[in-house]
Amino acid sequence: MTRYAVDRSRNALIASWNTGLGDTAAVVADLPAGMSSHDALALARALTRLSEVCWRCYTHPASAAGSQEPGSEGERRQAERDAFAVVLTALTSPNLPSDGYLARSFVRVEEAAHRVGRALHALGAAELTTRVTIDVAAELAAIEQAELGNLAERARQAVALTREDASPVQVAQANNLLHDDPFGPETLFTEIDPAAAAVAAAHWLDAAATVTAEYAGLPAAQIVVEADTIEALPHETPTLVLELMADGASPRQAVMSLIREALRVAEGEIPDLTQLQQRINAAERLLAQWREDQREPRLDALGLRLTPLDPARPALDLLEDLLSGIRGCWLLYAEYATERDETDETDVSREEGPDAEAPDAEDLDEEGWRERRIASFFAEVRQAAAARRDRLL
Repeated sequence: MTRYAVDRSRNALIASWNTGLGDTAAVVADLPAGMSSHDALALARALTRLSEVCWRCYTHPASAAGSQEPGSEGERRQAERDAFAVVLTALTSPNLPSDGYLARSFVRVEEAAHRVGRALHALGAAELTTRVTIDVAAELAAIEQAELGNLAERARQAVALTREDASPVQVAQANNLLHDDPFGPETLFTEIDPAAAAVAAAHWLDAAATVTAEYAGLPAAQIVVEADTIEALPHETPTLVLELMADGASPRQAVMSLIREALRVAEGEIPDLTQLQQRINAAERLLAQWREDQREPRLDALGLRLTPLDPARPALDLLEDLLSGIRGCWLLYAEYATERDETDETDVSREEGPDAEAPDAEDLDEEGWRERRIASFFAEVRQAAAARRDRLL
């Protein structure tokens, strides 16, 4: 979302938003001379609130709600999105007090626009109203652009948000980026909606785990846990995603179920009361065992989190963990590749006898070995991902 602020040194209203790399800012308008600091900050706050509720229409689309029936969450969300049509009018012709009463809308987008309009009306600055209206129009256009899967220019701020749905266009773009670099290029975080990127990353993690499992002789769902013995990895979430896909879930189903659960937790809800009770019971048994063994309880090991994701940034958190999981697959793959090489060299030496030539220096170069193995890993993972592409989109 866009945050608005007052630049006191320039006496200007500023808009800023996240680009995935950092925040960028633009001047919205010069503020009228003599305008009080209180009025300027109140206007900035009202505009920030308007941006927040408008971008929520992007992160919580009506299509992702469980029902579209009258009175349902889906209908309410659609009403919020439909209110985009009246936002600009509300800025210039807001609801004003009449006979001691003020009409207020239950639609948050509409009411937020009227609050900005009332703030502008109280200031009576025509040029400021014009400039703010132009900026809000650009904000609405950016949201509509993001809904179509185009995160260029101002719509790029969507890369910092978590959406309850994933655009097929964005998933396809993320898939192409991961095909070029299965470890995940920086552009995955700066050009792609993180929920869509996580869907594609789950697809590539499944492919990487499947490839590595063939060498390790383990179930694919256990690969990241095993890789954690080589290097500390955030293995819980990648393993959960792999288990869901092993049970038949598509990458989209596995990813979106976790993201939606985390979004509910972020809003103060308990997504699964039965599951929480099971975790509490397990924690109580563990505490009882520690007391019996006279050990110090470790609260971090109780597993009482409502969601494995960070509720403040669930999609980005999930994306980072899934990419770490792919790297974990590579660590295990490389370990088994080393064992295969050592076995092959021993077999060749036995076949060629004691007079066999020593390996070239190039063959012993660690960096060259790593590059060849990564190329081999990438090739096998790309093949496995292509074989499962029908599950992605």
